[in-house]
Amino acid sequence: MDYLSQVVKAANSGKAIPLEPQWNKWIHRNLSDKHCEECLKLHKCWFAKWETPKWPHHDFCHCILEDIPYTKVMYNCTADSAYSKFDPYLFDTKGVYGHGKEKMFNSWGYSVADSQYLKEEIEKQGLQKYIYGEYTLGKLNKDGQRINIVIEIERKDKKGTVTFVSGWMVYPNGHIQLTTPYGGK
Repeated sequence: MDYLSQVVKAANSGKAIPLEPQWNKWIHRNLSDKHCEECLKLHKCWFAKWETPKWPHHDFCHCILEDIPYTKVMYNCTADSAYSKFDPYLFDTKGVYGHGKEKMFNSWGYSVADSQYLKEEIEKQGLQKYIYGEYTLGKLNKDGQRINIVIEIERKDKKGTVTFVSGWMVYPNGHIQLTTPYGGK
């Protein structure tokens, strides 16, 4: 349950209001001539305190974690994805990628015609779950910090839902971008 729903539920039941989630912003300080590529990629990225990359990141790390208000997280985070992550990548209609991901979506009743819907739904859920801190850290390297977010969609072929992991990259100021719509179950 998201934070605002918890607040409303507590207020309606006369219980104590839960503490607001704590977030940090990673700050790379330029205090030497040598710079870690990973720390540079983390600069100004936002993370829930319970799911932040290891800090200090390495020996002699000059980075700091700065608290940011949760209201800033709630109102300023953004998520996006390229349409090409769905058509032609996810639904590999021309057989260019050979990953077979479209077979899974086809088995749930989805086709390439559903690409725009899937793009919008995965962006919406990705953003909500990022804001709630419902993600896990993935690989961190010179390209940046990846996170994994579980997505749940309605099946089109029959009653029920399916869940799967989507992959995202974290960018400065609360922005996340989809790297793969289907990263596994």
